[in-house]
Amino acid sequence: MSMKIAVLPGDGIGPEVTRQGIKVLRAVAERYGLAIELNEALIGGCAYEAHGHPLPADTLTLARDADAILFGAEGGFQYEALPRDLRPGDALLTLRRELDLFANFRPVVAWPELADATTFKPEIVDGVDLVILRELTSDLYFGEPRGIEILPDGSRRGINTMSYTEAEIRRIAHAGFRAARARHGKLCSVDKANVLETMELWREIVTDVGSEYPDVELSHLYIDAAAMALVRKPKAFDVIVTANLFGDILSDEASMLVGSIGMLPSASLNASGKGLFEPVHGCAPDIAGQNIANPLAAILSVAMMLRMSFGHEDAASAVEGAVRKTLAEGYRTSDIARSGEATIGTEEMGDRVLGAFVAELDLALVEHEGTGAGSGSICRSSVGSR
Repeated sequence: MSMKIAVLPGDGIGPEVTRQGIKVLRAVAERYGLAIELNEALIGGCAYEAHGHPLPADTLTLARDADAILFGAEGGFQYEALPRDLRPGDALLTLRRELDLFANFRPVVAWPELADATTFKPEIVDGVDLVILRELTSDLYFGEPRGIEILPDGSRRGINTMSYTEAEIRRIAHAGFRAARARHGKLCSVDKANVLETMELWREIVTDVGSEYPDVELSHLYIDAAAMALVRKPKAFDVIVTANLFGDILSDEASMLVGSIGMLPSASLNASGKGLFEPVHGCAPDIAGQNIANPLAAILSVAMMLRMSFGHEDAASAVEGAVRKTLAEGYRTSDIARSGEATIGTEEMGDRVLGAFVAELDLALVEHEGTGAGSGSICRSSVGSR
């Protein structure tokens, strides 16, 4: 049966990096005999330009009908003055809500080959391997009431509502415990229970769910303490589960542990395992169209899709192994290069990974009678894996 994948390149550097991910995905399908069906559609600013809305009905239908979604990026400075429901970012929020993509996995792996790319001391980041699990369909991003109102004195007040139901907390907590159980058995729940009633409920429910997972070590940190600990002792973390806003912030902070946000893939899953897979770096309009964006997060997002929505562990590991081999051979885009170090562009980096994948897999097929070779899993989860 064919794997139906909706391809939504979006805006800015999205099309450039997505193209490299698709390049590798096609090679994976050919080498592993996988049937894939790729259907592309507009989303974000380019969709607004073409159709007057950032999420056209046809794009939403395509995403609903697909088995998985490969997403690039959305946004652009030119759209910031539009009404909020017509801004590119609203399209992604709507997709998350309509498809109930509540569990956002953001693996943070310090590649040894990039030890020189980070601003941290080697002993701090060497061996970092953690996952930030961000709840994705509630919190301030979706809470009501929201908006900007005019007060009686004519001044304005902005309103956003932090809100979580018990059911929403329970399901992301279960996802966190299952992810920790599949890794190293440690889950840290990050909240702000000391001042926010919403987070007080969060901590209570996570603790209650934890009683069902006696094999997983549960700890709690306030968000401010967690932000400090993440840069002080990042190797102390295994899986971090947290709310939508806090996860957004912590994952960008964590990207510096690995040297660049251009190295972070992500997966947003619903309860059945259907997922949207995307690099976390955003549209980066200042470098769009210049062939300098780092495509590795997009390629690693393809690996996450193969593993987490389709269960092709060998293929996913082979893609990750190809990325690691490419880095080991010294190839760098500008965001992960040292000062004065030679760099390559987006297209060439994709070609290098593709070449490494084909070469390594051909060797593995000869040596191991068709078993994939790779570097090991970036992220495993039992949340709806098929």
